[in-house]
Amino acid sequence: MRVTEGADERFGVESGLGDESENGDRKTGCSGPGLAVTPIAITRSCFRDKFGVPRQAGLTRHAHAELVIRPPYDREDAFRGLETASHLWLIFWFHEAVRAEWKPVVRPPRLGGNKKMGVFASRSPFRPNSLGLSVVRNEGLARRDGRLVLRISNHDLIEGTPILDIKPYLPFADSVPEASLGWADSPPTERLEVVFLPEAEQQLAALPSGDYPDFRALIEDVVSYDPRPSFRRGRDEERIYGAHLYDLNVRFRFVTEGGEKRVEILTVC
Repeated sequence: MRVTEGADERFGVESGLGDESENGDRKTGCSGPGLAVTPIAITRSCFRDKFGVPRQAGLTRHAHAELVIRPPYDREDAFRGLETASHLWLIFWFHEAVRAEWKPVVRPPRLGGNKKMGVFASRSPFRPNSLGLSVVRNEGLARRDGRLVLRISNHDLIEGTPILDIKPYLPFADSVPEASLGWADSPPTERLEVVFLPEAEQQLAALPSGDYPDFRALIEDVVSYDPRPSFRRGRDEERIYGAHLYDLNVRFRFVTEGGEKRVEILTVC
């Protein structure tokens, strides 16, 4: 797969489909005509980098983003009827997880980073074609500085994520209540207590709520699930961490007292 990025934020993705044999069958390989995929939107997200992003969409109900629709797809007609959909499927490209070579096994954080699973049995971003799939809440279309944007929430996309397709979520077809995945059947339930120290409280209170919607709740969601790497999770350490949310750096640390664990928010600036 080859990716090119232009100065005007255009992304091109090419993947070799292989040659055809004399009888019309596809042969393996990367020669021959390619498949070009053109992003229809670029994400403007509350998550500015990978650290702190929920490992699945829906683990935070307070993450907001805008999908900036690119020409020639920025026509209201292309979205006619989408206002009736409460949720959407997004197909996107893990643009910061691209590797020169793919690996057949990964270490899911859900298993503590110690057990290997096949890449196709996981939701790892390190995949052969670096494609992602998420269900998000539809917050409607708007215009920002003359650009058409689709507002979403309950997402797990970082800043700049290219969106390859948008589809409505169909409850009668897409919801499978009896579905199971043995090693990850239930959602993570352990959440740490989050305490905002006085300086962080003052900084948070001074922020315009319109520019930082649900910001306090977003911070709580991000840090309470312990976003540290698997080998550090559950530890009590003096190290101070930072998560970039919107244009701010949220600094926090993990504390254990009397057997009780908590996260302290130090500053929001």
